[in-house]
Amino acid sequence: MIKNRPIYIEKVRNYMYRNIIKVFVGQRRVGKSVLLRQVSELIIKEKSNANVIFISKEDLAFEFIRNYQDLVNYSESKRQSDAENFLFIDEIQDIEDFEKALRHFQSKECWDIYITGSNSKLLSGELATFISGRYIEIKVSTLSFTEFIDFHNLSNDNETLQKYIRYGGLPFLINLDLTDAVVFDYLKNVYAAILYKDIIARHNIRNTGFLDKLILFLADNTGSVVSAKSINDFLKSQRISISHNNILDYLNYLCEAFFLYKAKRHDIKGKKILEFGEKYYFEDIGIRHAIGSYKSGDINKIMENLVFIHLKINEFDVTIGKLQDMEIDFVAEKTDKRIYVQVAFSIPDENFKAREFGNLLLIKDNYRKIVVTLDEIQIENYEGVEHLHLRKFLSETF
Repeated sequence: MIKNRPIYIEKVRNYMYRNIIKVFVGQRRVGKSVLLRQVSELIIKEKSNANVIFISKEDLAFEFIRNYQDLVNYSESKRQSDAENFLFIDEIQDIEDFEKALRHFQSKECWDIYITGSNSKLLSGELATFISGRYIEIKVSTLSFTEFIDFHNLSNDNETLQKYIRYGGLPFLINLDLTDAVVFDYLKNVYAAILYKDIIARHNIRNTGFLDKLILFLADNTGSVVSAKSINDFLKSQRISISHNNILDYLNYLCEAFFLYKAKRHDIKGKKILEFGEKYYFEDIGIRHAIGSYKSGDINKIMENLVFIHLKINEFDVTIGKLQDMEIDFVAEKTDKRIYVQVAFSIPDENFKAREFGNLLLIKDNYRKIVVTLDEIQIENYEGVEHLHLRKFLSETF
């Protein structure tokens, strides 16, 4: 079963039929390939003389396209001079020197180009130099909570929220029974594909045992301050020795593949980004659970991860706030908008209330401030600070 994701269709529609390369980026299996197909079908429907060329590097039929010359030769052989030519390339990073082919196509000004990639450096280096200002990047994320509801035809209630918390939001889950045995088996296979195709093979990693240990460490420490030293100390306890530089490289590889996000710390008073004490969050919470196991005792970590990803889906830049010796879980910013968010499992008494709300009240500006919990009974607006159930927060569009 395939469903539309209107938010992304609308984003790309603003640039369709123009000489600007449209690039869908994101972790494997978040639905980039399906979106690419849907856009191609939309064009065929709207343009009677459309000549659509679709190349998928996931399809063995296109295994012969190994480098930019193969790509140019094949595409040019399919181009029609009396038609509007549309070129779709899925997982373009698997084609060697693909940026040279894109420069060639743009120089001809007779192609409308759409591509996908599973690496955040897709538009860096030579490609950015070759086509600077002539591409638009559209980040595709795992399903938001409201998309999850729509995909699975569920109600916006706590039972559905528990499914989302447990299984995450990969679109293909729509085709599976939402049970632990079925879903986690699928998610483990997705994890293996990301690990080997986008990290191990791409970066020629030999120490795969260390990579597995590192990811398990990050899953256990979701939402905790992480440093190369803290990882190194953990590895020493596991009798694994590796340099700080290698640890940092591996962390970067995981982020480049959109498997993880790194959240830096932000000094709210000094208005600067701090160069230490990052936290890491998973693109898809279900994959995090599949790596180790789902533990109800991790609910605070899980909630933080879901809130972080929801803010990213809403296109915020998200940092961890530092205010004197206190921490604000998230400072989310875009254009002229800013939101401060604290996440807690519950506010059971006045001491918890003073801590979670009090941190936000120390911020003397008029931007929105929210405490997110799983409490069914919400505290009324407290001196300007809102209290939202996680389900309500994840249902909002900011």
